Amino acid sequence: MKTVFKLFLGFFVLVTTGAMIAGGAFFWWASQQFVKPSSVDTPIEITVARGANIGGIADQLLYAGAIDNTLLFKAAGRVTGQASTLKAGEYEIPAYASMKNVLDLLESGKVVQRQVTVREGLTNWEIKNLLDSHEGLLESKHDYLMKPEGFYLPETYSYKSGDTPYDILKRMNVALENVLDKTWAGRVDGLPLKTREEALVLASIIEKETAVSDERRRVAGVFINRLNRGIPLQTDPTVIYALTLGKHKNEGKGPLGRRLLKKDLKFDSPYNTYLHSGLPPGPIANAGKASIEAALNPEEHDYIYFVADGTGGHAFARTLAEHNRNVANWRKIRKSK
Repeated sequence: MKTVFKLFLGFFVLVTTGAMIAGGAFFWWASQQFVKPSSVDTPIEITVARGANIGGIADQLLYAGAIDNTLLFKAAGRVTGQASTLKAGEYEIPAYASMKNVLDLLESGKVVQRQVTVREGLTNWEIKNLLDSHEGLLESKHDYLMKPEGFYLPETYSYKSGDTPYDILKRMNVALENVLDKTWAGRVDGLPLKTREEALVLASIIEKETAVSDERRRVAGVFINRLNRGIPLQTDPTVIYALTLGKHKNEGKGPLGRRLLKKDLKFDSPYNTYLHSGLPPGPIANAGKASIEAALNPEEHDYIYFVADGTGGHAFARTLAEHNRNVANWRKIRKSK
């Protein structure tokens, strides 16, 4: 009986030891496979849907070629606790990424950052060309109608794979409406602006007149003073818009491809604020948030003139005589360039 027991005990020890060795070997192999770089030499893009579990994600990764063993990937995710912390989004898995690298990336939430920047002061035509030529956006399947000029908010917009220019434009319009609603509600009293649309028209002129942030409210104050006194705005950007209707040249020589001439100031158009008092019938560009805020919260002063000062800013004047001196100085600066 003792002999049988010893044999059984020996066999049990042998089997247990073998199992432990085999288990250790398997664990060592699995650990090595988990951290082993893949053989894929190019990045792989994958989109993890909201609510996807680790099983579905593993199948996606296998199909995309990012991993070659779904069982090991799922087991590793559950052992490390990462299976329940993987985040949805679009990811770019780098070349030679190990399964550990992939798990860490999906847990981090460091999704692909797709962005397009629309700068302030662009016209609808310029925005459409920008978005249609943006490499990351899909071509729209159908022609789309744009909102009226000026009804898009310039900003940097993030987007996901599969988005089209029209998707960005819809978001730009919603963003504009939100900003305009908020700033209109907080406008100062006594402005000669009857509607939100008129505020947007003035903001677009401010946007085209100055790129200096500290000047926007001062420039806005000049135009408000002129509107209150019935003085024509006489702003060059409105004439340029009248001549181009927003289809500006982009050859490094300005929107006209040349300087604005004295004869241009006589061009008959409702947008020409040299010929017509008050605001033009619509915006002449897409104004940024700062210009919209300036139009509805202008600086209070007595200036009614301004002209470029050669530094990127403007010289302001209360009287015509003072303005004429500033203009003479500007002409000297321009001739010297």
